[in-house]
Amino acid sequence: MRDLVEERPYRFRIERRGAMRVPGVVFASADLLRDAEHSLGQVVNVATLPGIVGASYAMPDIHWGYGFPIGGVAATAVDDGGVVSPGGVGFDISCGVRLLAADCDTGGFRRALPGVMAGLDRAVPRGAGPGGVWPLTGPGQLELLLEDGSRYAVEQGRGEERDLVRCEDGGAVADADVGQVHQRARDRGLGQVGSLGSGNHFLELQRVAEVYDRAAADAFGLAEGQVCVMIHCGSRGLGHQICTDHVRMMDRAMTRYGISVPDRQLACAPVDSPEGRRYLGAMAAAANYGRANRQVLSDAARAVFRRVAGIRLSLVYDVSHNLAKLETHTVDGVPRRLCVHRKGATRAFPPGHPELPEDLRAAGQPVLIPGTMGTASYVLAGVTGGHAFASTCHGAGRTMSRHEAARSVTGEELRARLARSGIAVAARSWRGLAEETPEAYKDVDAVVSASEGAGLCRTVARLVPLGVVKG
Repeated sequence: MRDLVEERPYRFRIERRGAMRVPGVVFASADLLRDAEHSLGQVVNVATLPGIVGASYAMPDIHWGYGFPIGGVAATAVDDGGVVSPGGVGFDISCGVRLLAADCDTGGFRRALPGVMAGLDRAVPRGAGPGGVWPLTGPGQLELLLEDGSRYAVEQGRGEERDLVRCEDGGAVADADVGQVHQRARDRGLGQVGSLGSGNHFLELQRVAEVYDRAAADAFGLAEGQVCVMIHCGSRGLGHQICTDHVRMMDRAMTRYGISVPDRQLACAPVDSPEGRRYLGAMAAAANYGRANRQVLSDAARAVFRRVAGIRLSLVYDVSHNLAKLETHTVDGVPRRLCVHRKGATRAFPPGHPELPEDLRAAGQPVLIPGTMGTASYVLAGVTGGHAFASTCHGAGRTMSRHEAARSVTGEELRARLARSGIAVAARSWRGLAEETPEAYKDVDAVVSASEGAGLCRTVARLVPLGVVKG
């Protein structure tokens, strides 16, 4: 994009033009932006949203998405007619990452790895259809889960009280409005609690390969050589249906509010409008479903580790990267109530933030960055003075379509390659495995380096895979 100007290392700017209300700001290196022309156009489109403040931001893992780019961050001023857009959250509402740390190191685990992988292969439902660890008894139980998320799962014996302390929002987003979750979404969600789904979702066994910030790692409960479990999944069909339903409603409502957008995928409504409140209530319910989904999966993983190897897993943190949240941030020296959209971006509150658990407050919020099969994942932390309303990246960022990826390698070839690197794989389908080949993504090391270089976060630890469970 010819209008993209490098302001300083890892920070590019798109000046206001046409209908843009704010500039675009992209945190990345030139190399990470080589194939970003279409997604940079989406940064420009987002800058036209009513009530947007600061800038239309994008993270180093930016790539094309529905309406918003994936890796997009935008905040709108609620008291100035700011809007909420489902496209700024995406279809997989509250897709996020959960990291658990084992009470053993790699040396003591290698012998148990085959048995644990076999146990997880049997215990973890995955794939596009129904089937979950926790078969709910009916609509009443689903409603309780939508209202209370991980808290309800723990109350039902699927976890520990400490899990809630180490989960964003204490395990449940406030103000869920179950009444705004329509029947089709409920039907899709009823049978999928405790399931990975497909696509880029996974459960991965990892080793802490390197610690960069020992004080933060100690606070998080991480040490070099330690075995960890990372779970990446979201709200399954229920979240997808909620996004679909509310995009349609907002598309019909925009004319009534005098809103015009350059892309219908940016359908939106004022946060304080009936449509805006309905969406936020339904979105919060879907977020609670996503939190409970990861909670139940972690409980299943704990059972396998305990039964096969006598190993205990403790939650490090659980954080989402597809949400719109009402937060207070200082804009032009004035605290303002904002609706912060983070789509493929992770909240990264700084040290001392009052919403962080007491035992993590001095270190800052843990940020969990999944990489790709065969590469690495990262644990980061929020920093004082972070940009983009305390946000950072969420992963490696896709560069190749799933169809292109599947044409580049077969699932059998990829599994053999990973095995040669000492990484065990349990895959539900060969094509699904091929679609997630590491070559289909940006270099996660470069993404994390750019995020830290841009002042969005700091690196705490690097984790490498031991085994992967995929849909």
